[in-house]
Amino acid sequence: MSALVIVGAQWGDEGKGKVVDLYAPYADLVVRYAGGANAGHTLVVGGEKLILHLIPSGILHEQTKCIVGQGTVIDPAVLLKEIRALGERGVSTLARLLISQRAHVVLPHHKQVDELREAKSHDAIGTTKRGIGPCYEDKVARRGIRMGDLLDASPLGTKLEANLDAWRPVIEDLGGTLPDSTSIQTEYAELGEMLRGYIGDATSAVREAVQSDGKILLEGAQGTMLDIDNGTYPFVTSSNAVAGGACAGAGIGPTHITRAVGIAKAYTTRVGGGPFPTELDDDVGQQLRDAGAEYGSTTGRPRRCGWLDLVALRHAVAVNGLDEIAITKLDVLSTLPTLEVCVAYELDGQRLSHPPYERIDAVTPVYDTLEGWDDDLSSCRARNELPVAAQRYIERIEKEVGCPVGLVSVGPDREDTADLKDPFYS
Repeated sequence: MSALVIVGAQWGDEGKGKVVDLYAPYADLVVRYAGGANAGHTLVVGGEKLILHLIPSGILHEQTKCIVGQGTVIDPAVLLKEIRALGERGVSTLARLLISQRAHVVLPHHKQVDELREAKSHDAIGTTKRGIGPCYEDKVARRGIRMGDLLDASPLGTKLEANLDAWRPVIEDLGGTLPDSTSIQTEYAELGEMLRGYIGDATSAVREAVQSDGKILLEGAQGTMLDIDNGTYPFVTSSNAVAGGACAGAGIGPTHITRAVGIAKAYTTRVGGGPFPTELDDDVGQQLRDAGAEYGSTTGRPRRCGWLDLVALRHAVAVNGLDEIAITKLDVLSTLPTLEVCVAYELDGQRLSHPPYERIDAVTPVYDTLEGWDDDLSSCRARNELPVAAQRYIERIEKEVGCPVGLVSVGPDREDTADLKDPFYS
């Protein structure tokens, strides 16, 4: 068998959805292993846009089975909405989509707490207010509600009462009112019933794929610099977005993972608060935002844009053990006469090749200037068809981070891709 992990190599929004969609036809099983509806993977097929928040991007391929794994946190209403939206497009899901019974459930008061905290904080993280953090808090505190719990109303009610009791002082201290447990139980039992045909033993399904020598594609969410342990803490997500998180989140052993591919934009973006050393708060930053349509697929917020940060990317290569990088949105850089790339940080007179433990907000980026290009890349299907300056840009990335670049995306549509090949045998 072969298991390939797809991870975001920056601060999220790197274009993982498109890459998973491209790689899914080579896979037997696609597993989403972390995060929740705070992630949005945008697909463009035949000029038509589809945004998925929970269901793996591989669902568009009829021969591919998909799993939402135990490491995720699930808003059942969002999940049902996606299932129905796919059905309206003629995409079948019932026999091809399995939801782990072990995945934790995002409840109404999780979103309530998320919103209250963001509103009252003097140093807001800039969450999507989807309740992801509070849900993971419940998971770690061992009081969470799991998808399997939605299928049995009696224990669900008991667990909800205990869960709400734990949140009561927090919600009241934030100035909120505790929601009614009976209405939540009724609503979520109904959601569970509508999802009954999808909820099951995902761990066994992954194990069967391993035993049958299947090809497994493990799909991450967010990005390395948002990882709870390896990112710009505390401005991070609440789960392990790195490749190692795939083991716990999908229920697969580390010895079964054969490759790791990191997805990185040809520049850098970030949504929400937190340090961003290469951010461009000027006309160039706005040009990148406009050309790249850099507005959050989950929140619609304008993304912060900046030059490519090779220090952060070097860190991602190391902590994920990347075998290859896929570069997305290379076409967005077209028409810029020169390009800057951050090759190091300076902090207190020292030159750093990797992000510091803290005070990343105090670093000064060290830039090298590269030649730009003024060409339409959309017809390029191989790296050697790119303009010479674009080829040199990619070569510089490889040299600086010590990892080869494979696939290159040159436009939003599925077909706008150079050097696509079977990722399991690259």
